[in-house]
Amino acid sequence: MKSLVKEFNYYLKNQDNLAKKYKGKFIVIKADQVIGVYDTDNQAIKETMKEHKLGTFLVHLAEAGEDNVTKTIHSRRLLI
Repeated sequence: MKSLVKEFNYYLKNQDNLAKKYKGKFIVIKADQVIGVYDTDNQAIKETMKEHKLGTFLVHLAEAGEDNVTKTIHSRRLLI
């Protein structure tokens, strides 16, 4: 599975702006851009998988603050 370090670093670098623009939404990040915005993480994953392979994009809740940063991301299987 592809590492999502680039996508995670994009989130960290832009967290404040992303949180202002998408507060409380689950955003999908791929290749240094937001490619989707959803109300739930499951919806974000399901919809994004229609066009992108699982493991090639990052889903993260857009919230400000250090406490709102996911520190561990790993999965080889999607359970919905």
